[in-house]
Amino acid sequence: MSNLGRFGSFEPNAILRGAQLTLVGANRALQNPGIFTSEHYRQAAIAVAAGIAISLLVGLPTFGIRMFIRFVGLFTDLSHSAWDEEVIEGIEFIEHSVLQVPFFLMSFIRYLSPAMDHMFMDSLAWVDQTYVQKHKSEDPAELRAMYYTNLKEYSAHGENKKKDPYEAMLAFLLRFGRKAALSLGIYLLSFLPHVGRFVLPAVSFYTFNKAVGLPPAILVFSSSIFLPRRYLVMFLQSYFSSRSLMRELLEPYFTRIRYTSAQKRLWFHDREGVLYGFALAFFIILKIPLLGVLIYGIAEASTAYLITKITEPPPPPQQAEEYKEKDVRWANKHEFLELPLGALDKMNVKVSGKDARPDETGGVEGKQST
Repeated sequence: MSNLGRFGSFEPNAILRGAQLTLVGANRALQNPGIFTSEHYRQAAIAVAAGIAISLLVGLPTFGIRMFIRFVGLFTDLSHSAWDEEVIEGIEFIEHSVLQVPFFLMSFIRYLSPAMDHMFMDSLAWVDQTYVQKHKSEDPAELRAMYYTNLKEYSAHGENKKKDPYEAMLAFLLRFGRKAALSLGIYLLSFLPHVGRFVLPAVSFYTFNKAVGLPPAILVFSSSIFLPRRYLVMFLQSYFSSRSLMRELLEPYFTRIRYTSAQKRLWFHDREGVLYGFALAFFIILKIPLLGVLIYGIAEASTAYLITKITEPPPPPQQAEEYKEKDVRWANKHEFLELPLGALDKMNVKVSGKDARPDETGGVEGKQST
C-alpha cells in the first residue's frame, strides 16, 4: 500500500524513484552523441578547470590559517597542543558543510555562461529523438507530443523583457547570502550552553513538519537530539542544499514556463519526493573533488529527462496559461511511482490524465506517453 497518506509527496518510494531517475537520466544524457562535440568538449575542459579553481579558492582560508599557525609555531611550542588542528578542521567544516561554499561557486557558474541552458535544451531534444526511435514501429498518432519542439518557442528570458544578467547574479548572491547567514547563525546558536543542544533538532522538526507532517517530524526531532552536532548539520544541509540544487537545475524550464509563485509552490509540492531523491543523489556525487562542476553539467542534462517524466509536453506559448493551471498537479504520479525500474519509458497516459492502466509489458496504456 502507498505511504502517500502519511508522508504526502515526500514518501520514501518517491525519494527512491527520484534517485533511480538520477542514474537513468545520467545514462540517457551520456548516450547523446551531441555531448561529445567539440563545443561540449570545450565546456567540459572549462568545467574541470573551474573545478580546480573552486577547490583552490575554497582552500585559501585554511591555507592562510595553516601558514599563520606555522608562523606562530616559530615562537611557541605547539607539539603538545591540538587546538591548531581543531581550528583548521572547524573552518573547513563551516566552509563545506555549513556555508556550502563549493556548491555555491558551482551554482554561480551558470550565471556567467549560457552553457547550462544549452545543455538542458540539447538534452531535451535528444530525449525526444530517443523516444521517437524507440516507438518508430508504432502509430505516430498514438505517440506523445514532443517537449523540445514547443519549449524552444518560449523565450529563455520569460514573458517579460530580457533580465539584466547582473541583476540575476545579484539576486542569486542575495539568496545565497541570506541562506548562508541563517545557516551560520543557527550553527553558532547550537553552541549556547544548556539550550544549544536543542537548536538543531528544533530546526529539523520545523523543516520536516512542513515537508512530511507531524509524526515523521517528531521522529526526526527525537532521534536528532542524540546525534553529534557535526552529523546533524551535515544531514540538514544535505536536505536544504539538495532542494536548492533542484531549483537551480530546473531554471532553464522555469525561465520558459513562467509559473506564478503560488503555482510554482504547488508544482514543487506535488513532486517533492521525486525531486528530492533526484537532487540528493547528484548532490552526493557533486562532492567528488575537481569533477564536481563537470558532474553539475551532467545533472543539468539529466534534468531534461526528468522533466519528461513529471510533466506533460508543453503546448505552444499561446496556450501556456491553460497548461500551467493543469500542470501544477502531477496527474500520473501514482502510476509512475508504481512502475518497475525497467518500465520507466513505457509510461503512456492520455492527455486528460485519465484511464491510465498498466499494459502487458509493465507500462501504462493510453495515448500520451511521458
